[in-house]
Amino acid sequence: MFKLGSKKTDGTVLKQKTLGSRKTAARDNGDLAPMLVMLSPFLLFFFLFTVLPILSSIVLSFTSYDMLSAPKFVGLDNYHRMLVNDSVFSITVKNTLVFAIIAGPLGFLISFLLAWLVNEFSPKIRTVLSFLFYAPSLVGNAYFIWKVAFSGDSYGYINSLLLSIGAITEPIIWLKNPTYIMPIIIIVQLWQSMGVSFLANISGLQNVSRDMYEAGAIDGIRNRWQELRYITLPSMSHMLLFSAVMQIQSSFSVSAITTELAGYPSASNSADTIVSLMSDMATVRFELGYASAMSVVLFIMMVATRLVVGKILSAVQK
Repeated sequence: MFKLGSKKTDGTVLKQKTLGSRKTAARDNGDLAPMLVMLSPFLLFFFLFTVLPILSSIVLSFTSYDMLSAPKFVGLDNYHRMLVNDSVFSITVKNTLVFAIIAGPLGFLISFLLAWLVNEFSPKIRTVLSFLFYAPSLVGNAYFIWKVAFSGDSYGYINSLLLSIGAITEPIIWLKNPTYIMPIIIIVQLWQSMGVSFLANISGLQNVSRDMYEAGAIDGIRNRWQELRYITLPSMSHMLLFSAVMQIQSSFSVSAITTELAGYPSASNSADTIVSLMSDMATVRFELGYASAMSVVLFIMMVATRLVVGKILSAVQK
């Protein structure tokens, strides 16, 4: 009798669970439909302006295309030319990696440290400092300032200062000398690209609950470095990843700064990047198939770097 009753009870419970799961699924499907309707404009534009251009670039990278005639399939010829026969491309890859390895992590660390320090000030002072650090990102024609500062004559600010203190005897042509071009452009890139990462980091710091710091003090955390290691960094992991991605994007896509300051091509191609070479191939020489192949390689480099940075941040936050 007991076994028979238990079987009936189990069957009833199973039916109730099944009906409950079906109701939950129906409710979830009902909630999903309005959400998809609201997201549809974003998804449409995301597909048109992000996914579709990426797919088009991949397809065009296997063709010879000049915008005047129909694309002609050439297989891997563009990639062979780019990786084997194009010496300028190898130089631009090296320059781009130098930018990414130096300017990317350095900008990320500086923006986080500045946000961490500024976050300790009162709200009014913090607002003013946040605006000052973000201001370079808002300046439209900022390159003119740096052109004047590093002008190759004695009227340039840097040359004038060095001449006045006797550090040099004649003006240095900063932006035409391969020795100085790369450090100058890295400085300008750090100055201009740090604003978005700074705002993201200070926003993440503001959202860390103060209760967690109090609980950490009770659990044995005694200094700011332990707070940073065990509370702050894990609590703002998403903002750190966003900041890192923004720095990766800005460091890999450097082009306008190098073109404005050093011209194109720069002296001995010492400041040319993949994006500047790609723009030249696409808009001047109309070799869109070859430029698309470059964009695919650059995209792969950015995705690989993003994965590496994500793993590093995950390891640091554990």
